[in-house]
Amino acid sequence: MSQHDTTHVPETTGGGLIGWGVGLLVLVAGMVVAGFMLDAGQVWVVPETQSYRMLEQVDQIDIWVPEDSPKAKSLDAQGVPLVESVVRTLEPESLELAGGDKTITSTTKVMSSHFVGVLVTDDWQKADASGLFEAAPSGWKVTGQISEWETVTQLPATITPGDRPEGAVLSWNRTIGIWLAAILTLCIMSFLIGDNPFYKTAEALVVGASAAYWMVYSFYTGIVDKLLVNLLPGLVRSWTTPGLADDYSWHWIYIIPLILSIMLVCRLLPSGGWIARWPLAFIIGATAGFRLLAHLESDFLLQIKGTITSLWAVNIADQFQFWPSMSAVIILLSVLACLVYFFFSMEHKGFVGKTARGGILVLMVTFGAAFGLTVMGRITLLTERFDFLFKDWLHLL
Repeated sequence: MSQHDTTHVPETTGGGLIGWGVGLLVLVAGMVVAGFMLDAGQVWVVPETQSYRMLEQVDQIDIWVPEDSPKAKSLDAQGVPLVESVVRTLEPESLELAGGDKTITSTTKVMSSHFVGVLVTDDWQKADASGLFEAAPSGWKVTGQISEWETVTQLPATITPGDRPEGAVLSWNRTIGIWLAAILTLCIMSFLIGDNPFYKTAEALVVGASAAYWMVYSFYTGIVDKLLVNLLPGLVRSWTTPGLADDYSWHWIYIIPLILSIMLVCRLLPSGGWIARWPLAFIIGATAGFRLLAHLESDFLLQIKGTITSLWAVNIADQFQFWPSMSAVIILLSVLACLVYFFFSMEHKGFVGKTARGGILVLMVTFGAAFGLTVMGRITLLTERFDFLFKDWLHLL
């Protein structure tokens, strides 16, 4: 049976088209009325211009540090010239400054690097509400470079026009976003009256936007954050991750996942698709190995642990507690009844049969509770959409 035999498709006759056209006109008219009478979807914001100026601190560097210490890598990354590298006895304060162990004595000899030069450190200072800057801290000087950008504070949707603060403006991009979200929500809900072009359009937009979002998100978190950061830290620092530490260096071990990734892309080749089977097999095997322990812990051991409880519950004063004890007994009997139901070496008659039927009852209650939890989750999504329509869009709540 084809999909067209089971899915209701609206009629394409003249009467059907007229009905859909009238419905569309009524919907548009309702939106226009809501827009003018209820200020539907309007988002008001208060813009504010923030100003920052750059401060600069210049330090003369003449220091010996361990050759492979984070301090040495940081100085090298910041362009401080390296004069020489020799085996040298460092004082404890030098080792402490370089990030070494504070307990090292002055007799320790390590391969040391001598840095001599100028270290320039930059910082930004924010202006106050009146746009004035405070005096520069001691040791810092003003460079004259100022950066400004505009920030906005969104006002509550229920605020009346008379209570809006001075300088509040209508944010057209946010207002258009609210209207688009409301229209697409109504298009999705139109499926209640049957499959229609509005629902199909909204469905295609949701699927396409979700696929594009997860593709970009997976590329950034997987390729950039996991692979490029460890192979090309200098490129990534100037491209997507400016906060990456200056002393962060590349790790050769990540060449292996790079090779596996290239082999995986070979799946797109006309005659080299078989190459992708090797990294795919590795991914499936590694994922199965990692998830096996997690599922064994959560779905097996924790379930057993939940039934191994004391049937005689007492509180901290060693007093008997009735309901916790009754709960432990019910859990134990329910688990035993379910196990008897799945025990097929004995015919389910007599006491065994009655216990098995009790196990069926327990299973039905469990499945019903799981189904009810799923339904409540879907109802929560529906109420969230109604809350958006009546509060953020129509401003009725």
